[in-house]
Amino acid sequence: MYNELKAYKKAFELAMKIFEVTKVFPKEERYSLTDQIRRSSRSVCANLAEGYRKRIYTKHFIAKLSDADMENSETQVWLEFSLACNYISEEIKKELYKESLEVGKLLGYMIQYPQKFK
Repeated sequence: MYNELKAYKKAFELAMKIFEVTKVFPKEERYSLTDQIRRSSRSVCANLAEGYRKRIYTKHFIAKLSDADMENSETQVWLEFSLACNYISEEIKKELYKESLEVGKLLGYMIQYPQKFK
């Protein structure tokens, strides 16, 4: 199952941490930064799940993993904006960014070796 993948578990954990952190973002950010960072972090998990379902089709699997990696990169950008807007501390940004980098490495491994997940 997709939810047993280390990349999925790490991405899900990160998305939940981001959800908790963003609960205190200003109300005027509800439909912009808060929504964007929550969506991109959750999309990593969704793309992993979708791709894993069709992993026998290598090109499709890699494409979905690539989408997950792009969403992960987008999350990193929103973390930078969150810090710049003083919504999170440098310490929280570093912690979440580090976890996002780990997710990216796991996705990169999956993209490089898709046959190991068939």
